[in-house]
Amino acid sequence: MWLGRHRWLPVLLQGSFTLHRLGPARTWGGCRGQMAETFSTGAEAATELKAPAQQNGDASGDARGERPAGSRKPVGWGTPLSEEQASVAASGPGKRKKRRDATRERVVPPPKKRRAGVSFGDEHFAETSYYFEGGLRKVRPYYFDFQTYCKGRWVGHSLLHVFSTEFRAQPLSYYEAAVRAGRLHLNEEPVQDLSIMLKDNDFLRNRVHRHEPPVTAEPVRLLAENEDVVVVDKPSSIPVHPCGRFRHNTVIFILGKEHQLKELHPLHRLDRLTSGVLMFAKTAAVSERIHEQVRDRQLEKEYVCRVEGEFPTEEVTCKEPILVVSYKVGVCRVDTRGKPCETVFQRLSYNGHSSVVRCRPLTGRTHQIRVHLQFLGHPILNDPIYNSVAWGPSRGRGGHIPKTDEELLRDLVAEHQAKQSLDVLDLCEGDLPPGLIDSTAPSSEVGKDHIEELAASAQKMDGAVKATPQDLDTMTLAPGKAAETDVVNQEIDPLCAECRLVRQDPLPQDLVMFLHALCYKGPGFEYFSPMPAWAQDDWQED
Repeated sequence: MWLGRHRWLPVLLQGSFTLHRLGPARTWGGCRGQMAETFSTGAEAATELKAPAQQNGDASGDARGERPAGSRKPVGWGTPLSEEQASVAASGPGKRKKRRDATRERVVPPPKKRRAGVSFGDEHFAETSYYFEGGLRKVRPYYFDFQTYCKGRWVGHSLLHVFSTEFRAQPLSYYEAAVRAGRLHLNEEPVQDLSIMLKDNDFLRNRVHRHEPPVTAEPVRLLAENEDVVVVDKPSSIPVHPCGRFRHNTVIFILGKEHQLKELHPLHRLDRLTSGVLMFAKTAAVSERIHEQVRDRQLEKEYVCRVEGEFPTEEVTCKEPILVVSYKVGVCRVDTRGKPCETVFQRLSYNGHSSVVRCRPLTGRTHQIRVHLQFLGHPILNDPIYNSVAWGPSRGRGGHIPKTDEELLRDLVAEHQAKQSLDVLDLCEGDLPPGLIDSTAPSSEVGKDHIEELAASAQKMDGAVKATPQDLDTMTLAPGKAAETDVVNQEIDPLCAECRLVRQDPLPQDLVMFLHALCYKGPGFEYFSPMPAWAQDDWQED
């Protein structure tokens, strides 16, 4: 979303929100790789299920107590300007007019500048800890502050209106309880009443109890490390950087917490379900040098996958253009309106049911290999999106999809909602429009009769957390291990809807997709990852 000269990225998680502001020509910290956690609102999800969206661009940095730098957004964007706001806008940046005679009017402090070069460090890694169970890496639930500046369209509206129209993942009774528990802050002061009217540059902070989906327990193995780069073998199911519901269960955090590798710059992306070679630069200078090589097409990537049926023995080149159907749901398809793409395929083996295929993408579009294989009629054997019945009887072969984009998205979401696997689409229930919410699912709504009781319990819990020393500037960290804030019991929270749900853990094998980044090479370097077990010639599906 564009707001004046800056890009603003909204975030929603379990009824919480944050808004990151990016400068017009660079990202925070000077690095594209350090991505902010971005998850759009439920209202935007409904919009996106109706039409393709336009990507907002990269976000970087981390949600912390510091506020973004940069000029303010236009006053009252999206709402009529009052006389005072028009005067402020006309006076230009840095010349905000104050009404000295309006002693009873709430004063909004100016935005604070965000410290440049913010990256993930020990204070972030210490938020919680991992544990392993049933072949899965799990994150203990923890408290986290989401932050946002007031959007232009919120100016002149109450918090109650904003929550009821844009943050419907939680009922209003939840936010009422959060206010009573002191978890909602406006300009660093506790919110006393949801009827308070929002102003331009208001800064909101919401403390939530955060749960992360489990990922595979397979370790992130180091393939190479020198003064310039770190190269790892990424397991399937683990995102590269914090995004959506994932924060600690990401490669960036695992490397920081378990290998003490910090301030890394991802040099390329792998989808969460894709495994294999993943490179990080240790400095911004190295990152820029290799990204320049990417722009000059000096780098080569090679993947291996297992696909449905008998793939042709001769080399196959697919040049079909790819269009993004939905950035939110993460779905693309072949379309003449899409961007030009080219992938070269070569069959390596065939076991009578499925084929192992080498893939060389000559362009770098989203889901390029997966979409081209679907178009060729040989989708990846266990691809949860492009080998789904939601695409129709032919499953998208030859670009034949007998339904509209809206119907396709609806059917894909419905399929994974029924399987309790919305994480495959990087969605949660709160992102779905009302028409797609499963009415048979157990309700987690906070009853009004219990608001006071839950708020009191939450206040007691928060008081216990605050009473525990957590000043990481004065703590001595154990060598080779990030500090862990062992507070009373952060795993259960009275206000948390997720704590009241019982979710079935996925099976480890269900977190693996048969697509693997085998090789990454460029001027002066070449890195390989071992061939996965499912790519062996004699492999048979269970």
